[in-house]
Amino acid sequence: MKRLHKIWSIPEVGLLVPLILFTIVFYWLNASFLGSNSVAAMLRAMAFVGVIAVGQTWLMIAGGIDLSVGSVAGLCAVVSSWLMKAHGWQVEAGIAAGVCIGMLAGLINGVISVRLGIPAFIATLGMLYIARGFNYLLCQGYPIYPIPEPLKNFGRAEPLGLSWAFVVFALLVIVGDFFLRRTIYGRMVYATGGNVEVARIAGINTNGVQIGCYVLTGAMSALAGMLLMAQLNVGQPEIGVGWELDVIASVVIGGVSLFGGAGTVTGTFLGLLIMQVVRSGLVVSGVNTHWQTVAVGVIMVAAVGVDLLRRKTKESLS
Repeated sequence: MKRLHKIWSIPEVGLLVPLILFTIVFYWLNASFLGSNSVAAMLRAMAFVGVIAVGQTWLMIAGGIDLSVGSVAGLCAVVSSWLMKAHGWQVEAGIAAGVCIGMLAGLINGVISVRLGIPAFIATLGMLYIARGFNYLLCQGYPIYPIPEPLKNFGRAEPLGLSWAFVVFALLVIVGDFFLRRTIYGRMVYATGGNVEVARIAGINTNGVQIGCYVLTGAMSALAGMLLMAQLNVGQPEIGVGWELDVIASVVIGGVSLFGGAGTVTGTFLGLLIMQVVRSGLVVSGVNTHWQTVAVGVIMVAAVGVDLLRRKTKESLS
């Protein structure tokens, strides 16, 4: 009995239950749901938002949040493609420039919200508009193409029938989860999000930890934008539009607390998988696509409710 309770107390186990139930229901409605092509399409579709969600997981556990991730992803993709197309930059230099811009955006978000004390919601919402504005100013709303052939080939490749974007996402989940759970810096992230004052008294540079997580999220946003750029073979100004909502939804559904201090990267992966299963399941079942958004919203509200209930239960027992 104790062993069963110990297993059930693992946050990820609780996420497997709805994931399995949704999968069974949609498979019962349409057996093609678990076909190889359908599964591969689901995994490919979740890769770009998933890359950003890894960084957002770290940030929200540390007590922050970034609403600008989609716009930053689009800006970095457009800048990178513009440098390679208009100025003849090599692929490596163009990608590095895009990542640096993402990190700079994250650094600015972190300094404004952590150092200046402006609420992260407001600071990153402002960055959302700034990044999107610069994006359209640079390309005037037109796509930038062609991109270099090596990048085009990378985007077209399908290792194991998937995509390099998903492979990158899977590696980031493994590495991100390991460093968050098993390293001193990861423990400092949890401590900072759990109680910033106690963490500061314990000698943790909480400002540095939170700003570092903002920079990480910016880098992941840039990477996601450029991965989609490679797959589309074009620097599209609409890249990243609406991603911030899917990123936050997947992180919250995955068990990361809105109050900080709790959650895992593996949980975020499962949360994103639940979202994708529901969306794809509704599509193959012939349900109106607008119900996808409704379903994700319901699941997200339920996840937040569970988080609040868990916190209240923990407080009553302590």
